Amino acid sequence: MISDVTDRPNLAELLAGAAQLLADAGVPSPAHDARALAAHALGLERLPILDVEPDADFTARFAELVERRRHREPLQHLVGSTGFRYLTLAVEPGVFVPRPETEVVAQVAVDEANRLLAEGRSPIVVDLCCGAGGIAISVAVEAVGSLVTAVDLSPAAVALTRRNALSTGVGALRLEQGDVREPELLADLDGTVDVVVSNPPYIPPDAVPVEPEVRDHDPDLALYGGGLDGLETPRAVIAAAHRLLKPGGLFVMEHAEVQQAATQAAATQAGFTDVHTVEDLSGRPRALVARLGATPTG
Repeated sequence: MISDVTDRPNLAELLAGAAQLLADAGVPSPAHDARALAAHALGLERLPILDVEPDADFTARFAELVERRRHREPLQHLVGSTGFRYLTLAVEPGVFVPRPETEVVAQVAVDEANRLLAEGRSPIVVDLCCGAGGIAISVAVEAVGSLVTAVDLSPAAVALTRRNALSTGVGALRLEQGDVREPELLADLDGTVDVVVSNPPYIPPDAVPVEPEVRDHDPDLALYGGGLDGLETPRAVIAAAHRLLKPGGLFVMEHAEVQQAATQAAATQAGFTDVHTVEDLSGRPRALVARLGATPTG
């Protein structure tokens, strides 16, 4: 009897078929996702070659993953991780998946921390609404010597940040579970912080995300900012930053592109100076940047 192994599709054929299925389902990057799922099914970080002879077990695992992705389960949930700047972060359902646009927010905080380190100081950096920990851990890794604290309302997010910090060798990160709207949050740091950075929930209630991966899988707690304009939590972040920062300290906060004017006005009203906006890599206004009171000297 002739074995049916020769009738089994090879890896290139499986990838092509999977990419077509994903494309038909509206997945934005079907070929990339098909390769990522195949690598995961093979136990690899990436798929360097296509001349692997897939066995039946692989084919079944791959088919299941493709089917779940076809129904718009996030790729990051399926493979269990995502890239953020120089990091590979674990992700899991129930915690907001870090986005590429947030990397520019982290960059501002990293640059300021390194500027202070170059002056011989050990900057105190606070990441409010830390999610999976991408910003806080990036600062700790890229600006070694910074004293970093990360806070989130979600216990699951705090636990995931701890896991990601440990996996990257960042052992000195301070983690707190708490509500940014609470006036006593991190009260021991009041007036001492050099950098406050945040990617808070900010989506208005009438701007439900179109992408099923976001709408159906990211937690509402990490998406919707509260209030008619989505800025209830961001305004609380601004108030917390004002309380925590020392004079001349830097504040950076992600926001939606339509919230540029409102966040700038809120920061100015709170007493921040040098208020401006940083664009993301696609040219959209992405982050509020401001200083508290006096400009730093030295």
